Amino acid sequence: MTPVGGVVDEPATSPEQGARDPDRPARSRLGGARLAAYLLTVYVLVTINFFLPRALPGDPIDALLDPSQPAYLQNERLRAEITAYYGLDRPIGVQYVDYLADLARGDLGTSIRYNVPVADLLAERLPWTLLLVGAGLTAAVIVGLSAGVHSGWRRGGRDDRRLLALFLGVSNFPAFFLASIALFVFAVQLGWVPLAGARTPFASGQSWFTQVADVAHHLALPAAVMAVSVAADYFLVMRAGMVGELGADHLLGGRVKGLRERRLKYRYAARNALLPAVSLVAARVGTAVSGLTIFIETVFAYPGIGRLVFDAVSFRDYPVLQACFLVLALLTVTANLGADLAYTRLDPRVRA
Repeated sequence: MTPVGGVVDEPATSPEQGARDPDRPARSRLGGARLAAYLLTVYVLVTINFFLPRALPGDPIDALLDPSQPAYLQNERLRAEITAYYGLDRPIGVQYVDYLADLARGDLGTSIRYNVPVADLLAERLPWTLLLVGAGLTAAVIVGLSAGVHSGWRRGGRDDRRLLALFLGVSNFPAFFLASIALFVFAVQLGWVPLAGARTPFASGQSWFTQVADVAHHLALPAAVMAVSVAADYFLVMRAGMVGELGADHLLGGRVKGLRERRLKYRYAARNALLPAVSLVAARVGTAVSGLTIFIETVFAYPGIGRLVFDAVSFRDYPVLQACFLVLALLTVTANLGADLAYTRLDPRVRA
């Protein structure tokens, strides 16, 4: 239709302009700032990883000179040669620059205790730690969040009181204590699980199904202890979020529309209550990798990075400690980045 005066109204924007996203530059700047923040965080962590082992009393050479250590070294001339070989006789600033240069080349150094490349040690130990943490945290997320949704939805009921007492009681026990008790009861007294290790020695010639079952048999108790140690936090945060959603307007509107109780519980209340739990999941990944694994792998003699860190501290093995701390820090940063991305999927307001 031609308006009065014979002038045809033109669209405010052309198709090319309409296809453009006006918020794209702002989102690009935000994404660049977030990436820069993570890179800065990684640099700070790398620096801390270098100086933290050197803050420990003694050094690797002192550990070699300790008569109580199995790698006791008495020859002073050989001691000086080893010190020079690993660059420990140079100023700390020079060592730091060399460390950054080696990292840029992908060189993690050589273990002072084992005399093998640190990358080989990590390639051998890291899969076991990832398997343990993945199984333990997956079980903790499923149990903790599910119980939190049910408990919060029935606040003040019998199930809520029982679950709250159970998770609060479990959360007060340290992971080291839980691991020790579980090992004594289920491995020593009942004999249901192996005492130590990640698989039975000399079992590599068996069928793949038998090997998988053997690994799962060794993994069950350590993963269960990790899940029990972490699930209480997920439960409490999820329950609090559900309680906060009970009087929300969108739930009242859903009931007026006649929506089923199950849909209101999971699609309306639980999805909104899940937001703080996502951040906690990412935070607990870092805690589980850097803290719980050391205790659990030490108690169960599980051949992961936590056990490697425990042994490296005794020998002041700087290259191993630096590499292990770096891997643990990167896993933590990656988990937090994943939480940020999950937020944008769960909460449209974050995308806006």
